[in-house]
Amino acid sequence: MLKLKDLEKKINSELNTKVKNSKIKHNQIYLEIISENLIDTIMILKTNQYFKFRQIIDITAVDYPESDKRFKLVYLFLSHELNQRLLLSYYINENQKISSLTKVFPSANWMEREIFDMYGIKFTDHPDLRRILTDYGFEGYPLRKDFPLTGYNEVRYSEDEKKVVYEPVKLEQNYRNFDYESPWEGTKYIKEQTKK
Repeated sequence: MLKLKDLEKKINSELNTKVKNSKIKHNQIYLEIISENLIDTIMILKTNQYFKFRQIIDITAVDYPESDKRFKLVYLFLSHELNQRLLLSYYINENQKISSLTKVFPSANWMEREIFDMYGIKFTDHPDLRRILTDYGFEGYPLRKDFPLTGYNEVRYSEDEKKVVYEPVKLEQNYRNFDYESPWEGTKYIKEQTKK
């Protein structure tokens, strides 16, 4: 079995110009590539007789709104034979489309749909790229850093109408004044009532 450092060297020698950066951290290999090399890199990692990263564990994204390349896509792979994980990442622009991995890893379908739904990142050649966690009429992408945390509409499922409905936000509770005293001692009005 290959040691982790030897495995990293072998991956770098096999992928040579496709790898921008590689390191070992938390007992895993971290690879940074250019987005155009995604499919070629993954095919080598999956089919090479020494690597055998044949299972995709997860795909996610990170939003850096102030950066030129706004999103970082992160793929986590597992090699059962080597008992090793590999984390592959690259940066993309806001409107850049990414190649879908569904032909190489069919299980990537739902993960890519989730990234599309939460971040608005589009994948080319995806068989069914539509929202998966939010409603079809939902506006915006909830995991982007510029998504508003408060709004004017609330979404709920209506049993009467048998569908998701949008309603104006209703604040049921009146504004409360807090006296910031210890909750164990009680507030002033409770103390006054217990003295009587």
